[in-house]
Amino acid sequence: MIISDVLYGEYEIDEVLTELILSKPMQRLKGIHQGGASYLVNSKWNVTRYEHSVGVMLVIKQLGGSLEEQIAGLLHDVSHTAFSHVIDFVLENKAEDYHEEILMNVIMNSEIPLILKKYNFDYEHLLSNTTTWDLLEQPAPHLCADRVDYTLRDMYTYGRASLEEIQIFLNDIIVHQGKMCLKSIESAEWFVKTYYQEVLDFFMDPLNIYAYHKLSQTLKVALDKKIITLADFLKEDEELIALMKSSNDRQVQSLLKQLHPHINVRVDQTEFDIHQKGKTRLIDPLLYFENRLIRASELSEDVRKMNAVAEGKFQQGAFVKIL
Repeated sequence: MIISDVLYGEYEIDEVLTELILSKPMQRLKGIHQGGASYLVNSKWNVTRYEHSVGVMLVIKQLGGSLEEQIAGLLHDVSHTAFSHVIDFVLENKAEDYHEEILMNVIMNSEIPLILKKYNFDYEHLLSNTTTWDLLEQPAPHLCADRVDYTLRDMYTYGRASLEEIQIFLNDIIVHQGKMCLKSIESAEWFVKTYYQEVLDFFMDPLNIYAYHKLSQTLKVALDKKIITLADFLKEDEELIALMKSSNDRQVQSLLKQLHPHINVRVDQTEFDIHQKGKTRLIDPLLYFENRLIRASELSEDVRKMNAVAEGKFQQGAFVKIL
């Protein structure tokens, strides 16, 4: 299979990756929006988990990662439920890791183990703990393929980063002692700024906060009334919406009608209707500087300032007034 990606270009991939991409669990991700509820209030916020998963695989491949790590990267989000992280708000799961909790169960109940066995790979070894893969996952504030791809993909799609800027950044990434790091402070400063456009300006956009709040409220009601079950979250986004619409329950119908692109909201810390605090997401890339690894914040006042501002905003949370 030849994969052509808007960010990373064209690659020929191994047969095992081709079969995994064509499997039902991976194809389902084409109907799962990465931004969760966001596409319901802004049709341009439409990146899917499928695009992101293939992108993570390609970042790992581009950086010389093993075929095993490419497989792990491709499958790392295969258990994401409808509307991605919205389920964490429904279940009040502050760690926002429900998809990780159910990953092995989703894998086991699919054709993925048979595909991997055909090519002599052990799915438990590859997927039981994705943090064992140095390029795929790293704890914040490090760079990793997952964090890099969702930031670049969202910000390119939503017009906040150009292909030229992204290519300059990608060309500046190297792997040293198994860790993803950068060759220049300029690239580090650019990525820190771009990352905070993602996790502050986009994730905490008042319209996005509204959409998450309203959809999670709707799903909670539908669950309580047994209109949907937890198992239904393994459907695609639109399938779950259709299931709720078909119930003809007045409360659920009323809530669904409040999710549309013409909602008018604003930030208001005094007369707010919604106050939401999510995970604190900080970034401080490693630099390969004078033959050693050093955090960008140790060299850049701009990075230190951006991190301080971001930490304050995460602690404060988002205050949204519905107009």
